[in-house]
Order: sequence, then structure tokens, then C-alpha cells
Amino acid sequence: MTATKAKRLNGKAILLIVGGGIAAYKSLDLVRRLKERGASVRAILTRAGAEFVTPLSLSVLSEEKAFTDLFDLKDEAEIGHIRLSREADLIVVAPATADLLAKMAHGLADDLATAVLLATDKTVLVAPAMNVRMWQHPATKRNVATLRADGVALVGPEEGEMACGEYGLGRMAEPAAIIDAIASSLGSSLLGTSSLGTSLLAASPAGANAEGPLQGLRVLITSGPTHEPIDPVRYLANRSSGKQGHALARAALELGAEVVLVSGPVALPDPHGVRVVKVETAHEMLAAALAALPADIAICAAAVADWRAADEAPQKLKKQQPGSEASLKLKQNPNILATLAKPGGKRPRLVIGFAAETENLIDNAIAKRRAKGADWIVANDVWPGTGAMGGDHTQIHLITGQGTEDWPAMSKDEMARRLLARAAETLQLLRSAAE
Repeated sequence: MTATKAKRLNGKAILLIVGGGIAAYKSLDLVRRLKERGASVRAILTRAGAEFVTPLSLSVLSEEKAFTDLFDLKDEAEIGHIRLSREADLIVVAPATADLLAKMAHGLADDLATAVLLATDKTVLVAPAMNVRMWQHPATKRNVATLRADGVALVGPEEGEMACGEYGLGRMAEPAAIIDAIASSLGSSLLGTSSLGTSLLAASPAGANAEGPLQGLRVLITSGPTHEPIDPVRYLANRSSGKQGHALARAALELGAEVVLVSGPVALPDPHGVRVVKVETAHEMLAAALAALPADIAICAAAVADWRAADEAPQKLKKQQPGSEASLKLKQNPNILATLAKPGGKRPRLVIGFAAETENLIDNAIAKRRAKGADWIVANDVWPGTGAMGGDHTQIHLITGQGTEDWPAMSKDEMARRLLARAAETLQLLRSAAE
């Protein structure tokens, strides 16, 4: 472990709440990793959590007393649940059991952990852990939806074998994934002070950074909508503005990458210094993307039309009798994300897709990642009331092989910088592992 790595969370105060469940043993490794990165850690152990790990274990690793009892007069006099909640930069609940999630969603405060959670004004990050059927139960889904609406961030759960012998979603995220989520929730990714340099989050906007972490790498980005002709004057399309894809192109350039931006029809200026390939249809976009390979990173931010007219009319289609109906036969377009993610010699080392959904956001995004073979999926809610489609701000959930991370609302430019910085460190880690 280098000195730089040890300071990645230097000065950050983490309050860890350990719930009851077999996954509680991972909390000990989490404390160790947080301390290695320079964070201070205080731990609260629930009564059920104490059935799996001991206060002594948490105390030794955190170098702080492990708190357990709401009605401990000495603790209340010297620390108090209000001070515990206020003195932390972030509160992490790991594991977050179904019972703890339910109490949080309903504002219950019958022990020290829940009293702290109700009294805090800081960001709360939870790492759910429970049986797959408990996770899928309508009550848990309602509670999670409530917590998300309240601003609580989630990491995981992951899919895998349960302690009970069943298989499915419900395993607590691994400590490494929780560390990444902690950094994102604090608003200053580990990347900002990593060995890759502070320029990852604050690169010059004037153009490519010759010493940036993506220097010497090629990034392929698709952006905007596609227009699928019905006849010479009509087409199928969507409401994508291309703002997010173009922001990603600018961010990649700032970090030193050679950038190829394959853009559908948009009303945006071309990012200066970026090679832009303009296309209209999904077939044209796929051809341009394949022609841009090889690439180190591929980001499919374009909102490609899923369908096209099965038979494009050579002349403008005319209305028939007033009030008459017309039918349009559709054919599926090629899937650009799945094509780029397909294993092979030209597959980019990191393939990132986007999932714009109006319902079941996380579940649909997780399913899309598996089906398309992508490394990451950036999921965002595009229900009309969110303003994400065509707007300047977004709130995304990053789906990786390690779980789900909820990012706070931010501008599309800031999201682009954070995502590309995260991608840069991931490639650095992959290179280090290969060496």
C-alpha cells in the first residue's frame, strides 16, 4: 500500500452502522480498508449485529469505542446520538438488513442506530443484505423506493449464493465496491487524490490534457438520437438532445484522450478538438462506431431508436380517407452496445452503456448490463417530470459488476467528468493487475 493510496479518504469521518446478518463479517474488512485510506471510523453495532461480530473486534480495527446502547448514560453524556450523527461526514449502514431498511423508511428510532439515522443531516449510504425473497418482497421494494426518494444512497445488493443456499440478488456489496460508493457519496471520488493525479477531476477546459490519465488512449462515444426514415420527409426518433454524450466527449478530451464522437442529429456545436462523425440512422451509427475501433473505452450514450420502418416509402405517404387508420410495420435496429461489448480482439477494455428508463429503473438497468455484456451501465430516470431528457442536469445510478451506486444530482458536465475519471482509474487498475 503506497502513501498516496493511504490518504485517499484522509480526514473523512465515517460512522459505520453494522446491522444483523451473516454479511456483518464484511464490516470488519470495510473498517480496515477505510482506515488504510486515512478515514476515521466510529462504529455502531446493533443488538442483532452483535450476534455476528463483537464490539471488541470493531473497536480494535477502528481504534475507537464501538457504540451499542442508546441508553448508556456515560456515552450519552460524553458523545450522544446527536453528536454521533453530526460529527460524521457520511453514515454507512453495512449490512443494511430488511428490518433496518424498514425502520429507516418509517422513521422509527428505538435503538442507538435508528436514533442516529433519524437525527442526522448527513448523507446516508446503505449496503443492503438479505435473502433474495426478502429483497424482492413488495414491502422491501416500497421501503427502498421511499429511502431513495429521501435521498438515501444505495450500493448493491449483488447477485450470488446466499448463506441459506439460495441464489439471487441480496448479497451485500463487497468492501471495495462500498469504498467506491463512499467516495462518490462524499462528492470527491477516490480518483481526485489518487496516484493518477488531481487533474482527473479538475482538468483544464481548454483542450486535451497532455499529461492526463487518459493520455495515449482512445475513447469512442456515441451521442444524440438517431432518425429512422419512414418516407422522405418523416422519421422515427426520440427526445435525446445529445447534451450528455457531448459532455462526455469534452471530459474525455480534458483528461488527455483521443476522442471519436459519433453523433446523431443534434443542435449542439461540435466539441473543439474532438473528431466528430455525424450520422443519421442506427445502421450508420453502428458502422461509424465499428470503424473507430480499436478503442480503449467505448461509451454508448446515444439514444438509438430501437425500431425502424420495415419498408421505407420512396415517396411521401399520403393520408387516405378522413378518419381512416394507417399501420406502420417496424423492424428492430441493430444493437450497438451489444455489438461493441461482444468478446473479441477489438472489444474495448471498458464498455459503458446507458439505460434511460421510465419505470423499474435499477432492475431494468441490471438486466440490460447482463443482456448486452457491458461492463457498466449508467441508469437514469427519464420520466418527463425529471427534466433529464434535454436538460442540463441529471441523477444517475452506476451499475457495475460489484453492485449499484447512487450518485447525487449534478450537471451533465460534472457527471461526465466523474464518470471518465472513474473509467481512467479502472483502466489503471486493470493495467496494474495485468503487470
